[in-house]
Amino acid sequence: MSDSVFDCLVRDGVCRLHRPETRWLSTGHGGGESVGPAAYNVSVPEGWADRDVDGYVARRLADVGFEADGPALLTGVSMRHARVARLGPVEALATAGVNNPAALPVDADEGGPESDGREDDADATPAGTVNLFVGTTRALDPGALANLVAVAAEAKAATLLSRTGFPGTTTDAVVAACDPTGDAAAYSGSATDVGGAARACVRDALLAALDSRYADGAVPDSVTEAAYGVVTDDRASVSRPPGTERPNRS
Repeated sequence: MSDSVFDCLVRDGVCRLHRPETRWLSTGHGGGESVGPAAYNVSVPEGWADRDVDGYVARRLADVGFEADGPALLTGVSMRHARVARLGPVEALATAGVNNPAALPVDADEGGPESDGREDDADATPAGTVNLFVGTTRALDPGALANLVAVAAEAKAATLLSRTGFPGTTTDAVVAACDPTGDAAAYSGSATDVGGAARACVRDALLAALDSRYADGAVPDSVTEAAYGVVTDDRASVSRPPGTERPNRS
């Protein structure tokens, strides 16, 4: 292997990320934990609405000659906009489209005009989607691999908020990976070598992917201007957990 975490190869809209005997943790369709040599990022055509996702992915992999099974994410974004960033023991690959933003107003008076009731249709073509693959040459403990998903999602949200004003889209997904034969790492938080590098890699790969996909600057300014999207402007009830003491006001 080179100093890269993954051996990446794109064939006809399918990107394969290859590394032997890798541990994967996917938040995408059919996700969860697995061990194998490959994961995939798959572009789907406009108007795609195949309900047999597993069968569709299997056919696409077979058509381009990729034989190994592995976690797969789908996107409406062309693989020509995929970008890879590498720092230290970590590498990240990103594809990014934000035509289906998911806004989360924080102040009570935000979000009213945006809330037009439109939602992304789960059976429709993924209109945008931010897909992230984040891998490390370290052998992460199970909790550290799961935490790497959270670190990547946090970095994604911070990057998207800065560039687009949205923390994500309605269909974002993350695949985290590690090499079980590498040097052991019990943690992957932001202050660790793995976590710090992952944050930087996600940020830089995602910014480059956005710059490629939206070279004309046509990022939606709001959910109402986007083709799809959702605003979460409901308010939850908040209470103190039973058994906690009331503050002393004396």
